[in-house]
Amino acid sequence: MARKKTIRTIPQARTPMREQPGAERARNFAEVACGYSVAEALREADRCLLCPDEPCIRGCPVGIDIPAFIARIGAKDYRGAYDVIAETNFLPAICGRVCPQETQCEAVCTVGESLEPVAIGRLERFVGDAALAEGWLNAPRVAPNGFRIGIVGSGPAGMACAADMAKAGCEVTVFEAFHLPGGVLRYGIPDFRLPNEVIDAEIDNLRRLGVRFECNTLVGRLFTIPQMIDEMGFHAVFIGTGAGTPSLLGIPGDSLNGVLSANELLTRCNLMRAKDFPEYDTPMPLGRRVAVIGAGNTAMDAMRVCLRLGAEKVYCVYRRSRAECPARAEEVHHAEGEGVEFHWLTAPVAILDDGKGGVRGMRCTRMALGEPDDSGRRRPAAVEGSEFDFEADLIVYAIGTNANPIIGQTSKLRLDKRGYIETDAGLATSMAGVFAGGDIVTGAATVIEAMGAGRKAARSMKAWLGLRDETALAGEPAGTLFGIDARERNFARIRLA
Repeated sequence: MARKKTIRTIPQARTPMREQPGAERARNFAEVACGYSVAEALREADRCLLCPDEPCIRGCPVGIDIPAFIARIGAKDYRGAYDVIAETNFLPAICGRVCPQETQCEAVCTVGESLEPVAIGRLERFVGDAALAEGWLNAPRVAPNGFRIGIVGSGPAGMACAADMAKAGCEVTVFEAFHLPGGVLRYGIPDFRLPNEVIDAEIDNLRRLGVRFECNTLVGRLFTIPQMIDEMGFHAVFIGTGAGTPSLLGIPGDSLNGVLSANELLTRCNLMRAKDFPEYDTPMPLGRRVAVIGAGNTAMDAMRVCLRLGAEKVYCVYRRSRAECPARAEEVHHAEGEGVEFHWLTAPVAILDDGKGGVRGMRCTRMALGEPDDSGRRRPAAVEGSEFDFEADLIVYAIGTNANPIIGQTSKLRLDKRGYIETDAGLATSMAGVFAGGDIVTGAATVIEAMGAGRKAARSMKAWLGLRDETALAGEPAGTLFGIDARERNFARIRLA
């Protein structure tokens, strides 16, 4: 009989993950975190109390049965652990790397009330990497049902929706504006955090499910959403285009050469391979002294990329203190270890011209924190008379993004006042048969939250099409009628010839 675990009998310290040394990794694009070995994964799995109330499941945006997959790791049933995760998350190797578990599942871990929480994300990555190495795939045999589904955008929301609809027997086509699929996973996250090989492997799994990818296809320009429904024969469409239009501060000097957005910098480096010059000749502005404005995960990525591209000094300029920094603690730790210099409570008020249309620096002001604002963080206010000049020759904005206006301009979809697509509780838009989810609906969110939206939209799409949805029938048994679950309402969709 297995011993009952208590907080005193489990390993007390969280199992560390091996990583490249700071000085070494700052000059290469190889993955920083090395992942758990089998022994390390087994040790960390032993820290899980397998709580009966399962708060971690409620903390996961897609509801992964976390205790069940960790229990299978502990039993050395790694394929079984993958099967548990794959029931709700098709991208464990990705989510284990980039999701902010510390504010989601790990934030409510019972072990975390007394010790450091169980490293759920690291264990998920361990299982995801094992699945990719072994070629595991959960692909149910479902007869084709004749429905054609169009997915706009191949980021995490689109990929999750595509997987669920393909598993339901639909013919799924994903349209991607760029030349490679993956969306923000590929263009927005550097190799040292999420290697392209992992993205490629997860996309190959989607192809094994029968999902087709059509790249270099900008929906809204080559054809519109209404055309997909009315002319191209799609029975339902999901829009998961993300929100990639960058925000600027609107201060003097914004238009100077040497000012760009983090999205542009990361896209040129990650997707267009500017980091591999001269094998790839994508233009990339290189700065000797680089100032990145903002302190979110995208800002950390931009700063760490600039170091690897050869910048002598990289600065983080943020108007609040470290306590209000929105980036993951792990990302800040890695940036500090690589030599990024942080300037907290500092806000730019102008970009300075070098007299030739380029950048020579920024004029900044010191900030002080006042009362909390709508976000719950203390509102920064300029300190009078504290302005000073800051030397830099490349300025990178990483202060958030907005909705791309193309979809809204070329369809009759109802938008909210910020320009994001408006949906109901089931993520249905104002156009019949068209659903949307992820950042294009909510604004910037996490990878796992976008995946949760994609899966939620898939459930609504199945209901719209009259398809059986086993995932919607979870919970207590409701009885059957002629062998059919009573919650299915026993209806059939009829097509007229």
